[in-house]
Amino acid sequence: MKQMVSMKQIVRYASAVLVGVVAVAGWFVGTAQMQTKKTMTTEDDFNRATKELSNWGRWGKDDELGAANLITPAKRKQAAALVKEGVAISMAHDIFQEEVIDGRGHLERKVVGARPGGASDQYAFVGTYHGSIYSHLDAVNCHQMKDGKGYNGRTLEEVQAADGCPKGGIIALKDGVVTRAVLFDATLLPGKAPKGWLVPGTAVHREDLETLEKMEHVKVSDGDVILLYTGRWKHRAAEGPWKASEGGAGWHADVAYFLKERGVSFIGEDQINDVSPTGFPPTVGLPIHQMALAFLGVDIFDNLDFERAIEMARRLNRYEFMFSAAPLRIDKGMGSPLNPLAIF
Repeated sequence: MKQMVSMKQIVRYASAVLVGVVAVAGWFVGTAQMQTKKTMTTEDDFNRATKELSNWGRWGKDDELGAANLITPAKRKQAAALVKEGVAISMAHDIFQEEVIDGRGHLERKVVGARPGGASDQYAFVGTYHGSIYSHLDAVNCHQMKDGKGYNGRTLEEVQAADGCPKGGIIALKDGVVTRAVLFDATLLPGKAPKGWLVPGTAVHREDLETLEKMEHVKVSDGDVILLYTGRWKHRAAEGPWKASEGGAGWHADVAYFLKERGVSFIGEDQINDVSPTGFPPTVGLPIHQMALAFLGVDIFDNLDFERAIEMARRLNRYEFMFSAAPLRIDKGMGSPLNPLAIF
């Protein structure tokens, strides 16, 4: 009997030691991970990250797709399997046909022929579709450069000579984008959205995305598009438009580390993606735009409208869905207006 008790004591002791070893090992691993998580708060940090995170040459020196290469046939099948309800929802905002203070330019539409057999009209953009008001996709190359170079080393001189984007322009995505999307509801983050939207100037960091993954029960993986809901259009409807120069909520530059680690192919937001003010000197410009487009090769969807999609995601308690978008086929174009779809 004594021998049996002694054996139990030995087992308990051994188990306690093992638990202790595991706990200590876990502490060391966690500490090491914390120590290796790099910040991006200064211009020097940003410049260092452009080298550390660069995807130049990863898919060949002549590559024009960038991180869209991570969207494989298997990834598209995975996305298609997410269609449960069979419901498609537009994620573009209505195109403004008059000037508004929170963007530059508008669409001019006029009827050019009306007769008993039908009618025709004509569209023309006044000003660029880039900026803070139109729902659009930025091409991976040429739109953003650093020191005269865009993704994969394309030069300003090449753009000038071609009078457009010679490689990596929007036509590289002529077959469209079909993949899995993860919609991050930033208004779920504690303390960030007291009125139901993020106030201008609110930054969403990579740690916030990790928090939202747990809250939404999702995990971002290779080939995903990640979308950020800040409540921009809800805010605008409630309190009116505000000038882009007055700021906007969006991704902090340190999200670039998350994009590289998780193999994200596209990012999008209901504003211009970069938080404004960015917290960086003017010499950096738009840090997320530069990091994503010029170095990571990650295309950007600007000024989308997630109000209906977020309502569906909340109702279903499901923040992943099939994503589909097709830009216009414009040779040498640096982007395109479009109408992305969330398919639940």
